[in-house]
Amino acid sequence: MATASEPGEGTALPDAPPGAPTRAIRRIALGVSYVGSAYKGWQSQPGGGTVQDALEAALAAFAVRPLKVMCAGRTDAGVHGINQVVHLDTDIDRAPFSWVRGTNTFLPSDIAVQWAAEVPSHFHARNSARGRRYTYVLLESAVRPAMESGRVGWMFRPLDLPAMQAAAAHLVGEHDFSSFRSSMCQSPTPVKHLREIRIRRCGPPDAPTAYWRFDFEGQAFLHHMIRNIMGCLIMVGTGVQPPDWVREVREARDRKVAAPTFSPDGLYFMGPRYDPELALPEHVPGMGWLPA
Repeated sequence: MATASEPGEGTALPDAPPGAPTRAIRRIALGVSYVGSAYKGWQSQPGGGTVQDALEAALAAFAVRPLKVMCAGRTDAGVHGINQVVHLDTDIDRAPFSWVRGTNTFLPSDIAVQWAAEVPSHFHARNSARGRRYTYVLLESAVRPAMESGRVGWMFRPLDLPAMQAAAAHLVGEHDFSSFRSSMCQSPTPVKHLREIRIRRCGPPDAPTAYWRFDFEGQAFLHHMIRNIMGCLIMVGTGVQPPDWVREVREARDRKVAAPTFSPDGLYFMGPRYDPELALPEHVPGMGWLPA
């Protein structure tokens, strides 16, 4: 049901002047891709410089009026979005293709709307999500990345796949993830359900360098949770700690016992999952750019 802050059909927008005629309000969902390297994260800040600031400025230029968006999952500075989903409310009647092309006209080259769809008034980009997906891409190489700088994490030591898989098994399921939680986390509970962690080395098995792909899927995530898990998995993968150490870290419920927070460079928000009847796209072209 629509609320005062989430208008539905036949209502006036919150910023409409008194006595303004009532118009049909549409709720529009957008899928947005962005490279986060140049931004201070997703969420709008007074000084600007965030992905949300850039997107809302482009929407305002296209719609010739201010438009505010709500996202499916906030990302930190340096973290990328492949299929970030946002919603907005508007009385503007435009075809979905027009929202895509029109908004992209005013966006910088490292942000692009991938798709648009009109959704029911009860849809909420964040609260309607049934799950969220993240991918971390890591370069294993004796030499630091150049062409991929800012878009992959880096480890100069060889990594042990079975050891990391054994360590990851201690994190799958519903647990208290306090040991992997940032002190700035605003979640009301540290208990989250991590449904799956998939780890694979991409490329020839005997190659001296390789890309690694770590896929995470869960109901929701804590602030810095994946980057803190990555720090622990890398410690296991390089032989600094045994796989069972990750279970000890989890059970300690103490951030001080875990590894340092890993780099944001290789982290990608792949997007949320919604009920199938909404028929919102879960795959966009940028997903094919990542190593498989």
